[in-house]
Amino acid sequence: MVVAFRKAPEERVTEINPKRPDIYGDAHPKELLNCINEDHDILKVLANQHILSASQFDRQTLLQLFRLAAKFEANPHRFVSRPLEGKILISAFYEPSTRTRLSFESAWHRLGGDIMSITDRSTLGIAKGESLADVGEMFNNYGDCVVLRDTNEGSVDDMVGSLTIPIINAGNGMDEHPTQAMSDVYTIMKWRPSLTDPGSAAPIRVGIIGVPGRMRTVRSLLTTMSRFPYAFEEVVVVHDGAHDPVFSDGQREALEEAGLNVRVSQALEAELPGFDVTYINAIAWVKDDFEVMGRTFRLDDTSPLKPDSIILHPLARGDELSPGLDDTPHNWYFAQARGAVFVRMALLTCMVQRTNLVMDVL
Repeated sequence: MVVAFRKAPEERVTEINPKRPDIYGDAHPKELLNCINEDHDILKVLANQHILSASQFDRQTLLQLFRLAAKFEANPHRFVSRPLEGKILISAFYEPSTRTRLSFESAWHRLGGDIMSITDRSTLGIAKGESLADVGEMFNNYGDCVVLRDTNEGSVDDMVGSLTIPIINAGNGMDEHPTQAMSDVYTIMKWRPSLTDPGSAAPIRVGIIGVPGRMRTVRSLLTTMSRFPYAFEEVVVVHDGAHDPVFSDGQREALEEAGLNVRVSQALEAELPGFDVTYINAIAWVKDDFEVMGRTFRLDDTSPLKPDSIILHPLARGDELSPGLDDTPHNWYFAQARGAVFVRMALLTCMVQRTNLVMDVL
């Protein structure tokens, strides 16, 4: 018999706030908040609009969303009006999720709304052959907004035609994950608020370890970054050569046409010292399973990272990102996950037409 030994009581961590670098303090959004002038009218276009792709957003809309997110994050107890009180979110996640599902639900709860959560498609009429279009017709009667995560790339489009309430694509197979990309760029802007201003920004170099043609997070991130081409001196896509082509048809050309300077490399160790931001992901969802890519790439406390650089990761992580980096100033991936709640609070408030309750300037 194998006996599992637990740590002795004196060796176990019992304090609620263990001492570690103040990652969240460093990621405080007040400086970002002060860099963007509020313009309520820009966000009005999001009212009752489906959110399907990162390509829907222009620079000014993103900046206003970032400002509203920073307002929520800077003072989360300020908005006691509960702007989504009386509104119901249908949270439909047919693929495993921790951060995306819980951050959307946390965002809606924080704003005062109620939630109906579905985490298993076998509990719906879909298991008996019901179409997503018909499910959408039923959702119209039960809620005010839908958040959908599905392994099928066409699932969101299948439902949109029958919906009279807005839907957010929370990840559809290998295709897109627009709100993750917003959270990623929001984190970069919090780290370097000057990047919001084309006139004063000192452009940075970003390394993206992943395969844009197969990873929805990377695809949406690059699209969102292309709305701020002045902010990025160079974007280096690092891959291990196992998946070719790296980009989908026309993907790289569209990014370069938007002004993003994109380069491809397979030499991670040689490139790392030049990156201001290193974004790493290893998971691509394919149908009802996932692929792990770039198994040879790993970031740990011996990696030759630029001293003042940061690391981002959409999480969940595997061996590609060592916990040994968690207690270093490079760790902005936990702040990235935290910030996603406030970005989604901002977006949801706009979509259900409640921005008048949270704006300083109407």
